[in-house]
Amino acid sequence: MPLPVQKSARQARVSRGLRSIFRNHAPLAVLLILCLVTGVLSNRFLTQTNITNVLLQASVMAVVAMGMTFVIISGGFDLSVGSIVAMSGCAAAAVMLQFGVIAGVAAGVAVGFGVGVVNGVMVSRFRLNPFIATLATMVVGRGLVLLMTDARSISGENGLPEAFIAYGLARFLDIPLITWTPILLFIVLWWLLHRTAYGKRLFAVGGNSEAAFLAGIAVDRVRASAYVWSGTLAGVAGVMLASRLQSGQPTAGEFYELTAIAAVVLGGASLFGGEGKLANTIFGVLIMVVLSNALNLLNVNSYWQRIAIGSVIAAAAVVDQSRHRRS
Repeated sequence: MPLPVQKSARQARVSRGLRSIFRNHAPLAVLLILCLVTGVLSNRFLTQTNITNVLLQASVMAVVAMGMTFVIISGGFDLSVGSIVAMSGCAAAAVMLQFGVIAGVAAGVAVGFGVGVVNGVMVSRFRLNPFIATLATMVVGRGLVLLMTDARSISGENGLPEAFIAYGLARFLDIPLITWTPILLFIVLWWLLHRTAYGKRLFAVGGNSEAAFLAGIAVDRVRASAYVWSGTLAGVAGVMLASRLQSGQPTAGEFYELTAIAAVVLGGASLFGGEGKLANTIFGVLIMVVLSNALNLLNVNSYWQRIAIGSVIAAAAVVDQSRHRRS
């Protein structure tokens, strides 16, 4: 009699293990399949020029999405990152034209940090819903940057400093220099999120804030810090984009917030908080970028591209919802 019970328990463990492996590696599997199919359908996909283009597009979004991962793990989300990208890029361009590259880069990152602090205070101190709080900063931020620039790009009469532009054009080990920024940031942020006490507290707050409070965790402080990380990293992304575009663009970063949220969810993070892996977020970003690139190479109408990407976002949300119900 005990044998069937033991066998059933063993089968259940194996089944749970297989589901866990699939869930953890599904983003990578989807990315590889997408690359394989695109490579078969278009002979331009695996060319060096196109791969470089994909890396350049993914680099800025990867930095934004890594910050969004912190927020979603904490149980919230940040709709202001697109506006922060625009504000930071314009601030960096304007300041460096007057005071040099270092001052400009510092100003751009500081703008992102400041908006992140505002978001964190509104969500944690004033208990505003993250949707309302970050929607407000998104609208105000976009309005401010359009007002202060008169909706015009900032590049100066002679262009931005050559050293800053070189950052967006140069290569190291045949990889665009701008791509090394998310790689280095990933190493630091992965260690912070998955190997430190702070990371454990962030997961605890997102998973069950009441239990985290009873365990002695400063819930409000940890939750606010997630928005500070998101804002700061969006500021870094804004500076990167300004270098790549060789100007500060007040209209930059549109739809970045939705793309970043979609990439994080595609990477397996839960919109309910408490779950997420930084590596899978990067795979989610690459899925979004490769999908867009594939549709362009296949000459798909731009309107259909939006429909396809929107469908992917909806599918990711449905999968997250069903997984949450089962758990």
